[in-house]
Amino acid sequence: MNKTQLFLSAITLPLVSATFTSCDDDDDYDYTMVYPTAVVTVCPQTDGGFMMVLDDKTDIYPSNMTESPFGEEEVRAFVNYTPVGKKPGDDRQYVKVNWMDDIRTKLPVPFVDEEDAASYGNDPVEIMRNWVTVAEDGYLTLRLRTRWGMSGTVHHINLLSGVNPDDPNEFELRHDAKGDTHGAWGDAFIAFNLNKYFGDATGPVKIKLRWNSFSGPKTAEFSLALRKTIDGADHASLIRATRIN
Repeated sequence: MNKTQLFLSAITLPLVSATFTSCDDDDDYDYTMVYPTAVVTVCPQTDGGFMMVLDDKTDIYPSNMTESPFGEEEVRAFVNYTPVGKKPGDDRQYVKVNWMDDIRTKLPVPFVDEEDAASYGNDPVEIMRNWVTVAEDGYLTLRLRTRWGMSGTVHHINLLSGVNPDDPNEFELRHDAKGDTHGAWGDAFIAFNLNKYFGDATGPVKIKLRWNSFSGPKTAEFSLALRKTIDGADHASLIRATRIN
C-alpha cells in the first residue's frame, strides 16, 4: 500500500484518484508523510517552473522539482512538503515537495433557465465543514459526501452562477449522481475557480452557496479571499478525471 492509499483510507475517501507524484513506495512508512500539509494553488510560471499559493500572505516554491506535474494548467492540489527556507540572495520560501495530488478543478457554469439547470441534476450531497472546505485564492474548495455504489459511475458536480438576479454573489451547487444513489457513504473533493467573477475587488467578498442536502435545502456563506497578482501564472483551470466530473 502506498502513501496515497493510506491517506485516502485514513479519511474514508475511496473515490479520489491515486496519482500522487514524488512519492516513495516502500514498506517503512513515516505517517507524517501520509497526510497533506496543505491545500494550495499550483501556478505554472513563464520559465517553465511553478510556485504554490499557500494563503493570502504566503507563496512557496519547490526546491526539488523543476516543473509542475500538472503541466501548464493551474489547479488546486493537496501537497505534503518539508520546509527548506530561503536560498542565498533569494527571499522566496522554498519547500521540499514530498508528494502532490490535484483536486478536481472547474469553472462555474452560467444559469440559463430552470430547464437548463435541471440538466445538472439535483441529487443530495453534503458539504463537510473541515479544513479542506475553504474559500481562498479566489477558489471555493469543497469536501463533499454522498452515497456511492460499486458500479464505478462518475458523479457530476457543477456550480451554477447567476442563480439569483438580486445577488450576483450567490451560487448553487448541483449534483448529478447518474442514478448511483445507493451504497456506502464516501467523500470526494472539488474546487471552483471564481477569480474572474470578482476581478475588480480588492479584498475578501461574501458569497452565498445553496445546495440540496440529504435533509433538504441548505445554504452557507463564505468569505472568499481573492487572488493576488502572480506574475507569469496561467490562470486556467484543469479538469481531471476521477469519479466526480
